[in-house]
Amino acid sequence: MEKRLTATAMFFSVGFVFMLVCAVGAFFYGIQIGTEKTEAKYAVDEDDANGAAASVSPYQQQDLVSFYHTVFLPYREFQNEWFDAMNKLSQGKTNEATSMFKDLSNLAESKAKEASSIDVQRSPLLAEAQVSYIRSLKLFNEAAGKAATSAKTLAFNELKQHVENEKTYLSATQFSLTAQQSYYAAMVNWAASVDMDVPSEYKAPAILELSQWQKLPITIKNKLMADQLTSRLELTSYYPHDLTSRVDDFVKSGQASKMKLHTLSAVVDLLINTEAVRSGDFTQSKARLYQQVLLPQLPFFYPDTN
Repeated sequence: MEKRLTATAMFFSVGFVFMLVCAVGAFFYGIQIGTEKTEAKYAVDEDDANGAAASVSPYQQQDLVSFYHTVFLPYREFQNEWFDAMNKLSQGKTNEATSMFKDLSNLAESKAKEASSIDVQRSPLLAEAQVSYIRSLKLFNEAAGKAATSAKTLAFNELKQHVENEKTYLSATQFSLTAQQSYYAAMVNWAASVDMDVPSEYKAPAILELSQWQKLPITIKNKLMADQLTSRLELTSYYPHDLTSRVDDFVKSGQASKMKLHTLSAVVDLLINTEAVRSGDFTQSKARLYQQVLLPQLPFFYPDTN
């Protein structure tokens, strides 16, 4: 005879199965809730981390200093040698121009490799400056090679003019000045990150009055001098901040007023055309003109600390 479950047994069986299903469902629901909370926590932590990273300027002091030693200084060492060679030509002190330019070509090549040794991609302006300095050195390498060939047929007084009018040299100069602009623009961004009164960007009016110039922070003044040199294609042995100090000294001494000069460009033209700017002018007048200014700790601002 077939056994049948009683109503009570059937009730308990169904109840047990129902409770088991609920328990399993609750278990998996708990896992889902826990997972969602964990993911949400990590999402918040990631957002906080991204926010903190975004609040940190890509132009920290250490970035500017690292760039100075690994990119700017190798370029500057080559540039000084180039200027020395040009001075020798203008004074007629070299009879070995061919070998001199071959040495400069080799030096430009080696310095370009040095300037490539660091990755500055986190700082866009420094990355732009690096690319331009390296490109400038490679073009100087070509210009020096062409000059070495020309030295075999041209007199020294003709050679200097020929070199400085040659297309490759002019391109090398342009890239150098463009790199300089980017480096000084990065300094402006650094200043803006540590002083809210300094704007990260400044667009000068077409005609900048000296009264406006005097109110500007030193880092913006320096960037404007880099711009002025670039617009004139002036490759100089002095720095943009040397030109800044000469302009400030010229204005504060009353000379600009006596000569009825009212715009920045007019003063810069006068100083450049009369060769009134020298390397080291900034440091010589720093104690007098810039006792409490905001500048990054770079060797060309603080030579006594080297």
